[in-house]
Amino acid sequence: MAVGIITDSVADLSPQLVKELGISVIPLSVRFGEEVYRDGIDITPDQFYEKLKTSKVFPNTSVPSPGDFIQAYDKLAEKTDEILVILVTSRLSATCEVARQSIEKMERKCRVELLDSETATMAEGFIVMAAAKAAKSGASLDEVIKVVRQTIPRVDFLAAFDTLEYLRRGGRIGRAQAFLGSLLSINPLITLREGVVEPAGRTRSRAKAIDRLYEFAAGYAKIEEMAVENTACPEDAEALVERLGAIYPKERIHRSRMSPAIGTHTGPGLLLVAVVGDKE
Repeated sequence: MAVGIITDSVADLSPQLVKELGISVIPLSVRFGEEVYRDGIDITPDQFYEKLKTSKVFPNTSVPSPGDFIQAYDKLAEKTDEILVILVTSRLSATCEVARQSIEKMERKCRVELLDSETATMAEGFIVMAAAKAAKSGASLDEVIKVVRQTIPRVDFLAAFDTLEYLRRGGRIGRAQAFLGSLLSINPLITLREGVVEPAGRTRSRAKAIDRLYEFAAGYAKIEEMAVENTACPEDAEALVERLGAIYPKERIHRSRMSPAIGTHTGPGLLLVAVVGDKE
């Protein structure tokens, strides 16, 4: 069998892509007080964002257990001798560390390698997709790892927020902390750099923030993949997809609702564009 590919639910891959490319997805969990939901299994994005609006309890997330990873490793090891695990940036989550420790506890022995994607959302998803496509074409584990390492620096995203309060509460705000003093009058833009949340600008209106998302994508000379994601603002997302159709075939733009594991830390109103490509 081809190299087995494992990722986490933060990669925001659609069920259709997961099935088509043969990717194993291990969910993070979202907790509202005593209520615990596995991301994408026990709660859908729509259900989560509705609950986020009404719940008096602020949610938090938890990483998969060692047992979750061990079970996934052993199941794939029945079919292949090589497994590659690609996960959300270790600068924001302990998922990588749990996955690494779990390798030694496998019952079935096979070669398992783990790579930190250094990112999240569909930016992570695009890296996983590149690995899965290479694996499906017959590439060896070392060849798939090479594809991933070549893809990581070519992936980027820009996100527009209504508020950074959720990032602040969850402790994931990074250097965007500098924005907090003037949030009433700005629409912040953030990205990830080397796995850490970084401020990427600020605008005076939501419309101008969306303009910046378009300009970000338009700044690429070559685009191989593009995604538009949102938490609870589908109208903004569809309008942006229409605009981006001027620079990239809109039927090829991946559309998704942000996973609950991400939405917990971003809140509603997040709009994001992720790209694989070259700026020169």
